[in-house]
Amino acid sequence: MNRDLTSWYSPSLQKEMPIATYGHYGFALLFVPTAAADYLEYERFQMMETLAPFINSGKIKVFSINSINNESWLNNEIQGEHKAIRHNQFNEYVFNEVVPFIRNSTSGETPIIVSGASFGALHSMNLFLKRPDLINGVIAMSGVYDLTEYTKGYYDDQVYFNSPAHYIPNQTNHDFLEQIRKSRNIHILSGSGAYEDPGASKNFAGILYNKGINYELDIWGEEWKHDWPTWREMLPVYLNTRF
Repeated sequence: MNRDLTSWYSPSLQKEMPIATYGHYGFALLFVPTAAADYLEYERFQMMETLAPFINSGKIKVFSINSINNESWLNNEIQGEHKAIRHNQFNEYVFNEVVPFIRNSTSGETPIIVSGASFGALHSMNLFLKRPDLINGVIAMSGVYDLTEYTKGYYDDQVYFNSPAHYIPNQTNHDFLEQIRKSRNIHILSGSGAYEDPGASKNFAGILYNKGINYELDIWGEEWKHDWPTWREMLPVYLNTRF
């Protein structure tokens, strides 16, 4: 498997940001880490080994970026408004820097599917829903789509605009909604075992349904808990059968 590590100084985040790339060809699968993890998290937890058949066959080319959650929502040393500002800078980093990097590494026509688990699922869904013109779909695993679950009681406009469970119900822009509706790759997955919250996935699926947005909701059984073995099983199923 081809593996490249690179980095650049991010104008959006004002810091060096690394990215790991796996493979040569295929549609782009953009990984967003869980919680405070880094760009090599998926590799450490054997996800790349699991996805090797898809990578080596040229079905997917994987791009894995750093989280900055420990500088935003998980940083208890700063005020909520500063957490929100930092998170918005992360969004700009993805849209203005990572997406062009992916385009330069593939082609302007290559679809980009964003994926993450746990907190990474929320961010993945949010990134797709904010810029469906740049990102073509999402595979969200074991997510909660209400950002206030992570903000320790803080709420302002920026929390609202990064919390899909809040802003999608109130979205009325027809053209914008139609852009989201074009995607046939909105996948919401959850187990039902320990530390999973399938109700959050069901609730968010209901929000999308009410907006006429196509999605796939898949709730796995109680043997599937909130952990890497679940996600290593889920993702290959979807890559094999939906793409």
